[in-house]
Amino acid sequence: MNPPVALTIAGSDSGGGAGVQADLKTFAAHRVFGTSVITALTAQNTVGVRAISAVDPQFVAAQLEAVLDDLPVAAVKTGMLATPETVALVARFAPRLPGLVVDPVLVASSGDRLFTVDAERAYLELLFPHAAVVTPNLREASVLLGRDVLDADDAVKAAADLAAFGPRCVVVKGGHLWGSAKAVDAVWFEGQTSLMTAPWISTPNNHGTGCTFAAATTALLASGAELPAALDGAKTYVHAALRRSTSWSLGAGHGPLGWGPF
Repeated sequence: MNPPVALTIAGSDSGGGAGVQADLKTFAAHRVFGTSVITALTAQNTVGVRAISAVDPQFVAAQLEAVLDDLPVAAVKTGMLATPETVALVARFAPRLPGLVVDPVLVASSGDRLFTVDAERAYLELLFPHAAVVTPNLREASVLLGRDVLDADDAVKAAADLAAFGPRCVVVKGGHLWGSAKAVDAVWFEGQTSLMTAPWISTPNNHGTGCTFAAATTALLASGAELPAALDGAKTYVHAALRRSTSWSLGAGHGPLGWGPF
């Protein structure tokens, strides 16, 4: 029996903690066959990003065509798309991208904006309307909405406001900034907003947490899970991955998550 197939459209992380590397690791942990389209190359490690080189959109299109023409992709995740042109390109392919999970990578862990206002507008206007779920963190929600999103109440309102751009579901990830006894995410789905929680794990090994959550959601959708169950499963997976790597000491900065199956 063939495994389900998932696709990640994202940047490469030379340090291996996030991006395409984290996505493929997460797909494999869920027994899903992973395919990939590279949108950017990054020179980075656990300390930070040193350089980014975007892939020409025409070559991104060639990769997409090659994968979609041959393999039965059941769900798709986007990460760093790097340029407004690539965001627009992925939006044009959206009718061929089932179970689309959009992780709008717009802000570095330092808080610096990675891309231009044009890229942010392209996400909202072109890509979000095609998404099954979008998964911004607090900083990215702030950038997209042009206002501070700082706490649980802000996140609940932000999730509803981002839903107005057309995605079926919005998850505003907030655990890494709230720093309370729980890691809390605000979820908007079918007109209702709720909170997903898990016990807070204090660890410096959290590089790639957002990528891993979106990739786990994608893998579970590819395996046939309904969206609410996929989100719950992804939250559980990330919590276990963080717990597994708490004793690791890989690099001088924020190390990577562990992986399953757990």
